[in-house]
Amino acid sequence: MSIYTMGIDVGSTASKCVILKDGKHIIAKSLVSVGTGTSGPSRAIAEVLENADMVREEMDFVLATGYGRNSLEGLADMQMSELSCHAKGASFLFPNVRTVIDIGGQDVKVIEIENGMMKNFVMNDKCAAGTGRFLDVMARVLEVRVEDLGMLGDESTKEVGISSTCTVFAESEVISQLAVGTDKRDIINGIHKSVAARVVGLCHRVGVRDQVVMTGGVAQNHGIVKALASQLQHEIHTSPLTQYNGALGAALFAFQKANK
Repeated sequence: MSIYTMGIDVGSTASKCVILKDGKHIIAKSLVSVGTGTSGPSRAIAEVLENADMVREEMDFVLATGYGRNSLEGLADMQMSELSCHAKGASFLFPNVRTVIDIGGQDVKVIEIENGMMKNFVMNDKCAAGTGRFLDVMARVLEVRVEDLGMLGDESTKEVGISSTCTVFAESEVISQLAVGTDKRDIINGIHKSVAARVVGLCHRVGVRDQVVMTGGVAQNHGIVKALASQLQHEIHTSPLTQYNGALGAALFAFQKANK
């Protein structure tokens, strides 16, 4: 008899689900780009079940994680901290991982891992700087799509320093740069380096050890990954499943529960 488990990661800006078979094989996943407090979580659950051609009753265990995990009363069998789930998911994708940098919509987490389990962590304060939200604001000011930031930053030919780590001040700094005719691509490159510098500060509080893995939606921006790798002087690994990492970890913990 196969065991089917579901992990749900309700973030601040997106809801992700993963269904695992026997704790090894991802048979379906879903992502709805709205998070906690919206219809996102229930839509993500409906979508992942449809993708797997299954119903909720066929799940042996459902575990919720993320910022909005407590809003899933009745939908999940259990809730768990996203720190543990991110450590678990990253260890599944990269068995030798020692450091996980997770940049989500509202926060930045740096997790130290030993033998596949979280040993220590540090999170940013209640400030959007260096998060997905920060990049959304910058993309809006620059009138570009957030998914194009990496590509545009690659085309930069000149160093432009964005010194402020506060979203509000960085926004006015960007507007001032635009007013004097600075090329958007150079500004974007400066933003990437500024985000990386902030994250590197957090990393040093935990200590960085190879292998370094980056998860969360921002890991899809190769400009940030590159700036981080250069400032940390460590190679950074990412996976196409970067956004599903928390949900994957939740599904793996659900498998352990179902197996008991």
